[in-house]
Amino acid sequence: MGILDKLSAVADARKTLFPPGVDPLNVVIDEIYSATEASIGGHRVLLAGTNNYLGLTFDQHCIGAAQSSLEKEGTGTTGSRMANGTFAGHRDLEKDLANFYGCSNAIVFSTGFVANLGVISTLAGPGDVIVLDADSHASIYDACRMSGAEMIRFRHNNIEDLEKKLKRLGPKTEKTLIIVEGIYSMLGDCAPLAEVAALKKKYGAWLLVDEAHSLGVMGVHGRGMAEASGVEEDVDFIVGTFSKSLGAIGGYCVSNHPELDLVRYICRSYVFTASPSPSTIASVREALKAIQSKPELRTRLWDNAALLFHGLKELGFELGPDLSPIIAIRAPSREKTLFAWKALLDKGIYVNLVFPPAAPAGMSLLRCSISAAHTSEQISFLLQAFAEIKLLIDEQE
Repeated sequence: MGILDKLSAVADARKTLFPPGVDPLNVVIDEIYSATEASIGGHRVLLAGTNNYLGLTFDQHCIGAAQSSLEKEGTGTTGSRMANGTFAGHRDLEKDLANFYGCSNAIVFSTGFVANLGVISTLAGPGDVIVLDADSHASIYDACRMSGAEMIRFRHNNIEDLEKKLKRLGPKTEKTLIIVEGIYSMLGDCAPLAEVAALKKKYGAWLLVDEAHSLGVMGVHGRGMAEASGVEEDVDFIVGTFSKSLGAIGGYCVSNHPELDLVRYICRSYVFTASPSPSTIASVREALKAIQSKPELRTRLWDNAALLFHGLKELGFELGPDLSPIIAIRAPSREKTLFAWKALLDKGIYVNLVFPPAAPAGMSLLRCSISAAHTSEQISFLLQAFAEIKLLIDEQE
């Protein structure tokens, strides 16, 4: 078989899934008007699937800082952190992140994906064990494979199954890294982090939490699920991204273990990847300030999420188990999910279409992510559109 022949299966699957001219997984946004509105295919649409939780992509302080940095430092670093790619701003942001979390050490990466890839594959190696939630992000799975450590999955958010796996490991738990996420990206459900941390302590393991979707969202100060659960001191490593609440791109890891700083010297995704552009770093520093100085953004975010979540429940939709800014609507089939997604887009609403394997347990999902920037009128518009879609779906049955 030729090296490209395997891709013919992808072409066949795409033809089977999507009608001609429809490609939901390759939507092009032509123009951006605000944190919540854009143009797709020449039509103005309401954005309800961006992970822009605090709406900071259009924050004037973030934009101003980025513009100033562009003028002073140029468009990019053109080098890795280990070469010429560590600017003063990178180190300043690491200090900001460490102070924000109350940790002694922080490392900034080029993306959230490579943060997970690098940190996990550097911390764990052959002879070690990684016990991870089965619904973990692809970057976590790739990191586990890259590490060479033994990988053991436990059933999603199932504390009993996690303890069973840890108990079987016996003395190997001292070389075991447990990995969970604060908020899971597809269904928006939250990790039972207090219980996970208790097991970590009981069995003498190590704990890494991916706070990608919970940074800026959970906790009194917006530090994430570890703060909200009261277990920050029990979490060994927190990994996160700049591409959600912070409105940019990049990743980080924070820890109170001084050894984290040594990760810089052997982490492949740190050593061999160009560092984030100075303008990105500048905007992220301002966004981090906004998380701390504007708690009203979190209040507005949760008010909007509750309004949509409870409204969709009243309409009879089957949703994820927890109220969060990620609101996933479970559809009875791929065909009906695609129909509903296209009908929503025709009505001027963009949400995420998620099919397996991205969606867990073979589900097909319409995934909304709500922002503090959404207005109550926009949430009402969303609910009205979903009410109309529900009628159309019910008529097909």
